[in-house]
Formats: sequence, structure tokens, C-alpha cells
Amino acid sequence: MMKQECIMVYNLRDFDERPYFEEYTGEYGLSMVTTAETPTPENATLAQGCRYVNIITTPADRPLLEALYQQGTRYIVTRTIGYDHIDLDAAKELGIRVANTPYGPDGVAEYTILLMLMCLRNMTSIRHRYLGQDFTLKGLIGRELSQMTVGVIGTGRIGTRLISMLTGFGCRTLAYAPHPNAEAKKHAEYVSLETLYRESDLITLHAPANAETTHMINEDALAQMKNGVILVNTGRGALIDTAALLHGLDTGKVGGAGLDVIEEESDLYYYDRREELLHHRDMALLNSYPNVVVTHHMAFYTRQCVETMVRDSVRGIVADIQGLKNPWRVC
Repeated sequence: MMKQECIMVYNLRDFDERPYFEEYTGEYGLSMVTTAETPTPENATLAQGCRYVNIITTPADRPLLEALYQQGTRYIVTRTIGYDHIDLDAAKELGIRVANTPYGPDGVAEYTILLMLMCLRNMTSIRHRYLGQDFTLKGLIGRELSQMTVGVIGTGRIGTRLISMLTGFGCRTLAYAPHPNAEAKKHAEYVSLETLYRESDLITLHAPANAETTHMINEDALAQMKNGVILVNTGRGALIDTAALLHGLDTGKVGGAGLDVIEEESDLYYYDRREELLHHRDMALLNSYPNVVVTHHMAFYTRQCVETMVRDSVRGIVADIQGLKNPWRVC
């Protein structure tokens, strides 16, 4: 029988995650300490005696990792695909293993198409006008996805699934990735990044955030794109230089944007900030444009994805305890 271990779960949501955590920790004989709080050096004491810590997208920088290490933490798993919010260098130096939890690609791929269609059909303006009881048509004429050339940057699981889904719309699809894959090649033409920028009417981002991709959509990249290009981002906020995007929207270079992620979102998203003064000028500006759709990092949020994230975060811990190969470990 496996020795019982304790998992410290931060940012636990009672309304959707707790039942799955109770199910899977019970199945594997694990105990659990939970809090709705975000992990900080100050509340790292909650993890005392827990070798395993479970977090979401909140930053795990060196001070936090050091504080958790002092409490006995030797493994951190994030209930997300991305793990750029964790200081991997600090984790390696401390001897803390890090894992993530990829979920099925359908939810994000479907949501990406939703944002594409909302941008092409001017849904922000339509909703504003309708709620104001203005039922006129002038200025609301849309475009059809079937007539677009869509550029997909990043052809991992999500980008490849999106490419497959786009076949049903009849659009021309271009793709760029450092490592092309055979599945995506069935339905998309791999091209250089410069060609994708030049020929795409709509560009959607599905790359990880790292040193090479941060601000890949900047002033220089926008200058290479068509006038009126539509940008969609369900990847990571850091992929787009927000200042360059705002300038592109002001000049008309960017004809619209669908953003499920933005820069500096971690202190805002998933918290109730009603009645608070939000110190995020860029978000306020983005929300003021009639041709921009901003949502709060929701593309992943389906029942299937939530269960998968909880289940696999627990399964990775079990693999670590048992000394088995852990497919979710990243360092």
C-alpha cells in the first residue's frame, strides 16, 4: 500500500474543483489540505509537512518557492498547461520538481473559433447597440470566415485541433511552428512566419510563452501584416506587446482582436474585483474599443477540462510517490 501523502491545494474552488479533488485523492489514498487563498511566502506555512503543492496560474517566484521549500515542499504541480508563471531555475536550484497538467484541446480550440466569429461579426458593437435599444444595421456588416486566410501560430495539440476544426468553414489555413507535424499538414500549409504575417486576414496564437515568443507580436510584426488584420489570442498574454496592439487598433492596422489572455492578468483573473479600483490601464483601454472582445482566460473552462486538470495533477503526484515515469513533469 502506498504511503499516505498530503497535498496542499491552493486556490481551490469549491464550486467546481473540490468534488474532483475529493474523488481522486480518495481513490489514491491521499490526504489534502486546502485553501481558496493564493500562495504567498506568508501563507506558505499552510503547506507545512506537505511534500506536494498544487497551484494554478498565480506566480511562483523564488521567494515563494524558498518559503515552500522551508515547509517541506519538494514537488509543485500547476493545474494548467502553461507553467511560465513558475521560476523553473529557482525550482531546480532548490530541488523542487515541477509538473503541469495539459487538458484536452477541444475546449480551447472551440473557444478560439468563438472569438474569431465574434470579431468577424462585430459582436461587441452588436451587443452594445442592442442593449441600448438601437436596432439599426449601419456599421455592423460582418465578414465570413470561409472567405478568410487564417494563420495559426503554434501547432501543438490545440493549434492542430483548431486547424482540423477550421476545415468545416472552408477557409484557407496557413501554419507556422518550429516543429511542424504531420496531422496539421493534412489541412494547413506550413509557411514562414513572414509569409503567414503577410498573407493572413486573421492570425490566431497558440504558442507557449518563453524568451523566444514573448512579444512576438510587436510593432515590427504588425508592420508586416495586412491592414485590418484580426488578431486572436487564447495562448498567453505575453505573446502580444499590448502597447503595439493598442497602437495598431488606433491606426486601423489591426481591424479587431479577440483576447482571452492579456499581459499582467494574474492579479485580476479569477477574483471578484467588483467595487475595486483596477490598476490595469491597458485592460481598460482594450475594453473601450468596439472591435475588441476581451474575456478573462476562459477558453479552457469546460467540465471536461476541469476534471482533467484535477485528475492529472493528482495522478502526477501518485507517479512521483511511486517512483514511476511522470508524463506531466516538466523539470
